[in-house]
Amino acid sequence: MSAPSDPRAPPADLPTRWLNRNVLGAGLTSALGDFGYETASVVLPGLLAALGIPAAALGTIEGLADAVSSLTKLAAGYLADRLGRRKLLVCVGYALTPFGQALMALSVGWPLILLGRTIGWFGRGLRGPLRDAILAESITAETRGRAFGFHRAADSIGAVAGPLLGVVLLAALQSVLPADAARPFRWVLWLTLIPGAFSVLAFAALVRDDRSIATPEALFWRSLRELPRSFRSYLGAVGLFGAGDFAHTLLILAATQLLRARFGVAHAAEIAGLLYVLRNLVQTACSYPLGALADRIGPHRVLVGGYAFGVITAMLTAVAFLAESAALRLALLIPVFAFAGAYVATEDAIEAALAAHFVPSRLRNIGYGVLGATNGVGDLISSALVGALWTAVSAPVAFLAAAAIMLGGTAVMAKVPVPAEEA
Repeated sequence: MSAPSDPRAPPADLPTRWLNRNVLGAGLTSALGDFGYETASVVLPGLLAALGIPAAALGTIEGLADAVSSLTKLAAGYLADRLGRRKLLVCVGYALTPFGQALMALSVGWPLILLGRTIGWFGRGLRGPLRDAILAESITAETRGRAFGFHRAADSIGAVAGPLLGVVLLAALQSVLPADAARPFRWVLWLTLIPGAFSVLAFAALVRDDRSIATPEALFWRSLRELPRSFRSYLGAVGLFGAGDFAHTLLILAATQLLRARFGVAHAAEIAGLLYVLRNLVQTACSYPLGALADRIGPHRVLVGGYAFGVITAMLTAVAFLAESAALRLALLIPVFAFAGAYVATEDAIEAALAAHFVPSRLRNIGYGVLGATNGVGDLISSALVGALWTAVSAPVAFLAAAAIMLGGTAVMAKVPVPAEEA
């Protein structure tokens, strides 16, 4: 008698069309979620500047939020295995993000901003690995790059439209509410709750998860030990690069500070927001083509190239701080945000697609959780490090340090052997 199949494994009769209901549903959900989340991200540095909160505080806020997100990602896959309720957990994760943004809108100092950002990142940590696992099991290995690329492109469309509308609203509100520098930022944060609520409804209505069952006997540490050694090498390269991959709210803050003397804080924040929109436009434009290229030449090569763009981003940011004229600074900031969009598109689409080559289907919940946690730990280190060096030493030193770490991660990733995908 043949051995029973693993009920957590995807069936052999996956749909031949990669653009299926789950891919479309997850894409729409992410577009709505990022419409709200990225709008909050683009106005957060301006709110901090209006409240007189320094760069070190932003680095600490982003770093601690990343730490919570990391632990959540690590636990999310295990929790999904125990409960068999991936879809419900993803919906809860999407709901927590707008709740955190509401707390930031109420803040008068950094503690409530920290709490709100942490709750929002807890939600992102809970939903991300499980959503990626559902996606990976909804498509064939041959089309995985395109499916993840499409999903990240849809995600980025919301990340473009939201901040762009946020900048427009910010400009309008600043003319109506000139007496209170922080109040326009608060109003924009309140408005982000609308797309956040619709993101929850979209995932609940459109995405199906027919292959998630409860396995209450699953043991956390045993599942970790079962992850392949080749996957651990991959995680090491991802983690090293991530230790220099700072939160891009620091790029927005950098642009605001670099342009503040010439344009004033309000207009500098608007320009920084538009530059962030440029970053998201580039990310949107690159996501699907990069995924299709990964299906053609292999995801490993594409990921290494994307990591190199990250190194260039950090180096150009350091150079921008050394420039003396506002015109030269602005000219340098444009490619900074463009390269940032290109490498984030690569990370988001290709890291998840490549991970499936290392991890068998029965371990993908926990595998994607560990991948997300590894990225989160790297973000914690990088954001706190860049913020601290920026405040204690100088901005050029901070971003050059980030570039050096990312260069090391790129070199290690180039040497990681990629096995044939396990069933």
